[in-house]
Amino acid sequence: MQFATRAIHIGQEPNLKEGGSGDVVVPIHMATTFARKEVESPTQGYEYSRTGNPTRHALELVLASLEYAAHSLAFASGLAAIDSVMKLLKHGDEAIACDDLYGGTRRLFDMIAIKFDITFSYADLSSPETITDFISKRTKMIWLETPTNPLLKLCDIQKIAACAKKQNPDALVVVDNTFASPYFQKPLSLGADISLHSTTKYIGGHSDAVGGAVITNRSDVYQQLKFIQNAAGAVPSPFDCWLVLRGIKTLALRMEKHEKNARKIALRLARHSHIARVIYPGLPSHPQYELAKKQMTGFGGIISFELKGGLDDAKQFLSSLRIFSLAESLGGVESLIEHPARMTHASLPSALRTQLGISDTLIRMSVGIEDMKDLIMDLEQALDKL
Repeated sequence: MQFATRAIHIGQEPNLKEGGSGDVVVPIHMATTFARKEVESPTQGYEYSRTGNPTRHALELVLASLEYAAHSLAFASGLAAIDSVMKLLKHGDEAIACDDLYGGTRRLFDMIAIKFDITFSYADLSSPETITDFISKRTKMIWLETPTNPLLKLCDIQKIAACAKKQNPDALVVVDNTFASPYFQKPLSLGADISLHSTTKYIGGHSDAVGGAVITNRSDVYQQLKFIQNAAGAVPSPFDCWLVLRGIKTLALRMEKHEKNARKIALRLARHSHIARVIYPGLPSHPQYELAKKQMTGFGGIISFELKGGLDDAKQFLSSLRIFSLAESLGGVESLIEHPARMTHASLPSALRTQLGISDTLIRMSVGIEDMKDLIMDLEQALDKL
């Protein structure tokens, strides 16, 4: 099956067996516990919804299929998924992460992991050779975002994974694939051990369900994470699983429209007199444009850009928009826009934001699937007020 077909059918086949109801859409199984006939034999393997739930199981099946993977686990949020993967590490382990990360991820690493004597080193991994300067026998995890949040740097998954495994076969290569989505990028096929998503974003796609997912082909890693999922209990509700399942059905269609709109808008912004620079992997001006074409099958719907001027200009521009909503998050059908330095990355120290290039005039935009002409008109009328 091709991607769009798998998104609609895998794990969601109607039950036409005797006693089955033939539901075309997976039901929402709200039960917290499941009765059994015999003490040692749970009915169809279900006993308690934290441990396993039919609606969640359907979601996990289709999530795995989207990246041609053997295993998938659903979590209550993207950060719950990240925290669960971090629990694979133990006291004294070291990890390497790309320097440009979602603020919540870095906060988790720097303010919680440190309490368990887990050390994170940060490097600009847009140059894959950089990994050789940081990796050691104590390195147990390489953490990548590609494209990164919010500066849209790309990490060469294949080269970094090969280099890491050559120097330390025990190190797990983890890719936060949220920005690209499984439609445009499949990290496992490029050598990663784990692909991770905030399903709140493109996979759910409608800004109405918070969730996360971890996808892997490694049975040993899956068994560890399955234990953590059950033992720590950060699982999504059946209703949230159902909402994400619904969103997945249109993921292929939505991603095509997100990218089509984003490419046209990025080109338009690049020519505007009030814009200092536009960062979008689909522009030839992006320093890793060739890698984007090689590693991804599309460039996504996220654009970052810097305005000319200062913080007041950024605030005026953002408050003048009419269609774009000033809000955190991304990947929904509606267009969102935000100010990383004061919103998603406000938890980072000011000096670190400056070092990374997150300026007071940097804007991150999640381009929705509205009519492109309306989006361009909205951006231009706000820019004209500067």
